[in-house]
Amino acid sequence: MAKAQSGAVAIEYETFGERTNEAVLLINGLGSQMTRWPETFCALLVDKGLFPIRFDNRDVGLSTWLKEGDKYTAADMAADAAAMLDAVGKAKAHIVGVSMGGMIAQEFAAAYPQRTLSLTSIMSHSGNPDLPQPTPAAMATLNSRPVDRTDPDFIADSVRRAETIGSPAYPWPEGALAARAQAEAARAFNPPGVARQMAAIRASGDRRPRLATITAPTMVLHGENDPLVLVAGGRDTAANIKGAELRVIPGMGHDLPPALFATFVETIERAVERAHQRAASPS
Repeated sequence: MAKAQSGAVAIEYETFGERTNEAVLLINGLGSQMTRWPETFCALLVDKGLFPIRFDNRDVGLSTWLKEGDKYTAADMAADAAAMLDAVGKAKAHIVGVSMGGMIAQEFAAAYPQRTLSLTSIMSHSGNPDLPQPTPAAMATLNSRPVDRTDPDFIADSVRRAETIGSPAYPWPEGALAARAQAEAARAFNPPGVARQMAAIRASGDRRPRLATITAPTMVLHGENDPLVLVAGGRDTAANIKGAELRVIPGMGHDLPPALFATFVETIERAVERAHQRAASPS
């Protein structure tokens, strides 16, 4: 493990594979730690000849936790991602983000076009205020206060939340969600940081004008059965980025279940392929 410096914020990160390979920067969703991109997933990218980088966003995991009253935006979190590339000596990368991480990835691609080889936005949205809202059950999961990790019900509550927004056609293996919750709680637990991250996304507003400036080859992946960020969010994202390819996965909700790892990797691979095609074409 290592840390990158982004202003006053220290960002915990980890890399896999050969540093000389093209980088894939993996950006997490709301409140989630870099371990949500598990080593087995990163190994699949290494097998494709890539150099995956995963990191804890500010205010979560082992990165800097901000203080009460501190405010920031998705653009600030995109700047953290740029600092990550500096830390590993990469001028450019394929940028991949999931949920809130997709929003940060979009901000990155708009703000740092010269550093963006490709963009893959997964189960995210454009910030369009007219998009449909989450289902009531998913909204309750998003807004309800998490059970403290010392509470006997912590693991069961974490599993319930994950299953509420998860993929109906791609359930996790028995006990995997409980084991994940236990490992994450042991590594770090910072509910106030999650609230600040949510405020950062809300403060970032409608990204459609910035999406219109993105020139990198873009893939948009979304679950047809996502109850938290409805599929309309993915469709709107793709519609506002010139040349974006949209992939909608039936039976997928708002998670990255192991049964879909190959689908996510193939989508990232397609973004890489499109970037290579662009680089090889006459200007």
